[in-house]
Amino acid sequence: MDTKIGSSDSCTSATCTDVGALPGVVSAVQSPTVQPFDSAEATLGRHLARRLVQVGVKDVFSVPGDFNLTLLDHLIAEPGLNLVGCCNELNAGYAADGYARARGVGACVVTFTVGGLSVLNAIAGAYSENLPVICIVGGPNSNDYGTNRILHHTIGIPDFSQELRCFQTVTCYQAVVNNLDDAHELIDTAISTALKESKPVYISVSCNLSAIPHPTFRREPVPFSLSPRTSNQVGLEAAVEAAVVFLNKAVKPVMVGGPKLRVSKACKAFVELADACGYALAVMPSAKGLVPEHHPHFIGIYWGAVSTAFCAEIVESADAYLFVGPIFNDYSSVGYSLLLKKEKAIIVQPDRVTIGNGPAFGCVLMKDFLTALAKRLKPNTTAYENYHRIYVPEGHPPKSEPKAPLRVNVLFRHIQNILSSDTAVIAETGDSWFNCLKLKLPPGCGYEFQMQYGSIGWSVGATLGYSQAVPQKRVLAFIGDGSFQVTAQDVSTMIRYGQKTIIFLINNGGYTIEVEIHDGPYNVIKNWNYTGLVDAMHNNEGNCWTTKVHCEEELIEAIDTATHDKKDSFCFIEIIVHKDDTSKELLEWGSRVSAANSRHPNPQ
Repeated sequence: MDTKIGSSDSCTSATCTDVGALPGVVSAVQSPTVQPFDSAEATLGRHLARRLVQVGVKDVFSVPGDFNLTLLDHLIAEPGLNLVGCCNELNAGYAADGYARARGVGACVVTFTVGGLSVLNAIAGAYSENLPVICIVGGPNSNDYGTNRILHHTIGIPDFSQELRCFQTVTCYQAVVNNLDDAHELIDTAISTALKESKPVYISVSCNLSAIPHPTFRREPVPFSLSPRTSNQVGLEAAVEAAVVFLNKAVKPVMVGGPKLRVSKACKAFVELADACGYALAVMPSAKGLVPEHHPHFIGIYWGAVSTAFCAEIVESADAYLFVGPIFNDYSSVGYSLLLKKEKAIIVQPDRVTIGNGPAFGCVLMKDFLTALAKRLKPNTTAYENYHRIYVPEGHPPKSEPKAPLRVNVLFRHIQNILSSDTAVIAETGDSWFNCLKLKLPPGCGYEFQMQYGSIGWSVGATLGYSQAVPQKRVLAFIGDGSFQVTAQDVSTMIRYGQKTIIFLINNGGYTIEVEIHDGPYNVIKNWNYTGLVDAMHNNEGNCWTTKVHCEEELIEAIDTATHDKKDSFCFIEIIVHKDDTSKELLEWGSRVSAANSRHPNPQ
């Protein structure tokens, strides 16, 4: 039975919601009603706009350029679709990334080549994180294809395919719309493929076609549907049987959730399995926020040597571990130093299950496997009981002396107190990874960071997009000064659109994460007057409040002001800390990653 697009199964917060068969709109968000329009308005641009509305996109992030201006007119004309103008294409792409994390799908619109190649880095990041982002490019006039003409915004040769060839490596489908006869089919295929594969797609629309009506752009676009993927039943039964034998004979099994829980829409099934089996439950760092941390058997973040307290000891001493949706790269493995043995592991990927050193079962969907496994496993709470037996509550950082320089661990102790179901945390690449991972998320508190791609500066655009997608939540973004300098411009867009985000700018004078991997003079940056910069962006238009914080007393006052007097304003709090004030986890992680990076070549 086909499933209509518009339903979703989204894992966007500590309280996961799994509701449909396709990535689209989170359950709390309904697609706006599509209004009929006259046949004279049945244009390509309006058709594309309607399709975006149908799949749950309410906001499109854009940068204008001469090749996309007419298209932007038609997007603006669509009821229920809001155009958010960004300062540059990179941030527009990052915003679509953040939006897709919150709503299940995002979109951005840029111009040909100069815009497309600028947004490319953000689209690559979305690809690595399995996010359905629809990247729309205003392309050349349809009459210029197949000619020997040289166009502006190109590299000066009569070949317009450079941009397309770049996007082929970071998108799962590419549609070049330069003919009205197949425009309907190309657009629909692109959007449906993004939803089905949970990956970005590329749509190029010739600049002279957006305003032209065509019979295929009906008054009411024909709803399209996708056939849901299904497991091979024989393979599923065999995989479950093998896993049951493997796990039921274990003395102290554990289960660990990974980031591919999101793309597999399996968060709910994962928690239901944990409820049924009683195993100690951990998540990999890039899966933080996908599993409720208030679950009675939750033991923390498993990240090898930099795991939360006592978590690694329980996971790595287990005689069987069930990893669901993991990504094992050099960062998540702390420089390939995890103390795990393949023969003890069951690895569950979106459509494949591997038991120890084998066998492997393909065409088995993660959600189906977890649901079936929950009905067969014997309850076993041994590992959790061991954790509970050895666990010692974390101490608080020592009390600051009056007016003493602020320490980062003191900052996050106070941040913990303002988290709620009405907040979401965005953690930028850097020491914020490690500090934010130690936050205990209350039910419903969102959490996002970009670990696989790890692009510094991602968080500014992602914060813009996430806040636009879920305005009912107050986003708390933790951004280092080095990362902020890459993408700072679109703070002005947050102010322009009345967002109530709080950015905690951690100013320690450089690229701290790089320092701990390999130090050098290149890791020191020019210090800015960051609050002055944001004040200049504000320019007395909109609601904005900024302050600098040097000590705990000032921090307490700033947080109180931001959460009470300025609760409806954009707030920017610059935190001044010592350049060497880092988490102990970053020190450990950095040394191990450095060792992995500096391995000598293998003998030839």
